[in-house]
Amino acid sequence: MALGQKVKTALNETRTLILGAQILIGFQYQSAFQPRFDGLPSGAQARSAVALALLLTAAGLLIAPSAFHRIAEGGASTGRVQILTGRFAAAALLPFAVALGIDLQVTLALTFGGARSGAVAAGAFTATAFGVWCGWGAWMRRHWGAGERAKATAERDNREAVPLQARIEQMLTEARVILPGAQALMGFQLVIVLTSAFDTLPQSLRLLHGAALLCVALSVVLLITPAALHRIVWAGEDSETLLLIGGRLTVAALLPLALGMTADAYLVFARIFDSTGLVVALSAGLLLLLLALWFGWPLAGRKHRDALSEAGLSGAK
Repeated sequence: MALGQKVKTALNETRTLILGAQILIGFQYQSAFQPRFDGLPSGAQARSAVALALLLTAAGLLIAPSAFHRIAEGGASTGRVQILTGRFAAAALLPFAVALGIDLQVTLALTFGGARSGAVAAGAFTATAFGVWCGWGAWMRRHWGAGERAKATAERDNREAVPLQARIEQMLTEARVILPGAQALMGFQLVIVLTSAFDTLPQSLRLLHGAALLCVALSVVLLITPAALHRIVWAGEDSETLLLIGGRLTVAALLPLALGMTADAYLVFARIFDSTGLVVALSAGLLLLLLALWFGWPLAGRKHRDALSEAGLSGAK
């Protein structure tokens, strides 16, 4: 399989994972504003906040390879992108599994009428999920795939000239990887204003929610634009200009998405915790993590790539 196709396959697999996380992210944001949430034990509410932080971390990890591909590699198909996409997807499984277990524990405790039975059922399911995702893979790794892994490692520094059509497909796939996170959040943002819990929020938090809604709406608009331009301007034909504009819009959409995600996370944390310092620390930590994954790390990778290119040119002289 050509390297460009391998990169696209890796991105598609990442999209599958984030589609699964999308459901939990939407639930996690909305649950804090449901009528029965205030009746939950404080421990259950705190675990719900932890689950939200874990899910946003998982989403950040899953989106990071797309940002790296655009920013650090300039959209080029490289062995490094293929390897890093797989590693980040694997890293996202642990916070995803733990968050899934927390959500199941809260909901099953209400379903079965007891915290212990809910915890047992949720714990068993979480162990099963993590065992299937990671344990089974670790066991199979001992017996299969050594040749394929060695080949991927050998191709780490490879850069492949990919046809324009394939590069456009990769760019559109990356937009589709990012879009589910924005969709999950925007659905919550539109519905929350109709809940009675929203009426109890201070005006400052309502304004913060409005700002977060505008940020996520802007992100959605930016992510949809490349596909719209492809149809309207170029009638679905391939164009270097489309690739350039689409790639930049996809990267630009990440900043308002990070701001919107963490602003509304602040809203949820403020509903759960009385300590303003804790709420600010959690929200700021998540924002810094997302910015580091989506911008800091890719920009450092681009700087490293440029330094290697300059060193190669100097050596050639």
